Amino acid sequence: MAITHTRSPLNPMFRCTKIKIDKCRVMDSKMRPLWIVFENSDAYGEDIYIIFKNGDDLRQDMLTLQMIKIMDKLWKKENLDLRMNPYGCISLENRVGMIEVVLNAETIANIQKEKGMFTATAAFRKGPILAWLKDHNTSEMALNKAVTEFTLSCAGYCVATYVLGIADRHSDNIMVKQNGQLFHIDFGHILGHFKEKFGFKRERVPFVLTHDFVFVINKGQAEDKFLEFKIFQECCEKAFMVLRKHGNLFISLFSMMISTGLPELNSEKDLNYLRDTLVLKMSDDEALLHFRSKFNEALSNSWKTSVNWATHNIAKNNRG
Repeated sequence: MAITHTRSPLNPMFRCTKIKIDKCRVMDSKMRPLWIVFENSDAYGEDIYIIFKNGDDLRQDMLTLQMIKIMDKLWKKENLDLRMNPYGCISLENRVGMIEVVLNAETIANIQKEKGMFTATAAFRKGPILAWLKDHNTSEMALNKAVTEFTLSCAGYCVATYVLGIADRHSDNIMVKQNGQLFHIDFGHILGHFKEKFGFKRERVPFVLTHDFVFVINKGQAEDKFLEFKIFQECCEKAFMVLRKHGNLFISLFSMMISTGLPELNSEKDLNYLRDTLVLKMSDDEALLHFRSKFNEALSNSWKTSVNWATHNIAKNNRG
């Protein structure tokens, strides 16, 4: 299907010449989005992959990804490159939009499934992510680099999801690239609007830090007392303190969006979540201690994340 050198809405640097019908498909998630592949007008360029969604309001995803981009810039100004991956996303009209496909990446759920684990109990196992990374990084040097990428990006997304109150963090909404970069997707619930089941909050940890993640960070050791894990924790703490220093910037940016009609940002009350997570009324020392308590809470209660993921896997299997 030919189109005449149309610019990609997600990145105007790229021009598309035609749709490669044989590579397109309907995806199996709830809204049945379309996986569309365009031929690059640059004969030496790679194909352009886009997910077209109809039925989801992507404005909230756009806002969240823009905030993650700002966080990334603030961190880099402080010489802290946490290998973030804020992919492209654009809302075209009411409940219609496009999302950039991140190639060479898999969801945590698919990684667990690929490594031969029964999907309901896979959430409690250690090892599948590291084993998957070893499959794609066969030399010791490549694997060490992938583990470093995983460690840094995991730290960045732990802090970003905590500060922004990003909910619905099940194993299909967290992905890992073959080079080790971890990143989150699908930001339909933010600012602490956590999902409930039978009157109970499904997510009861400040952010996702499972024992499987710790296993990768420690290169195959389960304990949280190794040097690699201490470095990871220090990255998280530094990242949090940098964001806190710019707390008023985030509150101002979010406040400008109140009038746009976003489902989970429609009053001044929603901004209180940011004020609470960034603890702007505390001193720096008090704020650091506060974050350390949240970090320890996330680690010690990671079994709750595992229960949530197992519930999600069972529900997904039943739907299938």
